[in-house]
Amino acid sequence: MKVSKGVEMLHLEYQDFIIHPTLLWDQEMAVLIDTGFPGQMEDIRLAIEEIGVPFNKLKAIILTHQDIDHIGSLPELLLERGSHIKVYAHQLDKPYIQGEIPLIKDGHLENPPKGKVNETLKDGQELPYCGGIRIIHTPGHTSGHISLYLQQSKTLIAGDSMYSVNGVIEGIHIPTVLDLHEAQLSIKKYLDFDIESVICYHGGLSKGNINEQIQKVI
Repeated sequence: MKVSKGVEMLHLEYQDFIIHPTLLWDQEMAVLIDTGFPGQMEDIRLAIEEIGVPFNKLKAIILTHQDIDHIGSLPELLLERGSHIKVYAHQLDKPYIQGEIPLIKDGHLENPPKGKVNETLKDGQELPYCGGIRIIHTPGHTSGHISLYLQQSKTLIAGDSMYSVNGVIEGIHIPTVLDLHEAQLSIKKYLDFDIESVICYHGGLSKGNINEQIQKVI
């Protein structure tokens, strides 16, 4: 689903789940936010090419956090694109993503997905890709969870910090949160931004009166 010029919310199905990685692109490159479950690389490739973006234009992956439905196809993407892709994540989730520490919520897996993080991100940092990507450290769901603010389109990529239902923000998904108090404080950060659209990884796109919607759930 097109959110704005150069911003596409992907719609991927996996068993009973529907997830929404995001693709950003401009004339120079494409950036993928989160990589779905293990085994979804071909779904991602197809979704990207259906938009009209060549798969070989993908040059960066930003991971909002370490959960398996966000890093699942990272190894396959790196195997396919190799040194052409730079991977970004927050320092606190980096060792889990790289397989140095068992995943917090999927530590029982014998062979969890893993991949090298090339560069760590911090709160307030801005990446110069696709019109500017502002990093917001939003711990709670995991300690290294980040959200992304796209300045050109006034779009928030919320990861798992919030979820939505039928276009309405429902707030924090309490059963999957590690620290509820931190998660609540993280959502309050969004009120400092001029947001017109929110992409929740679970639930999809919300538009209109975003600040009012957020105030109702904090």
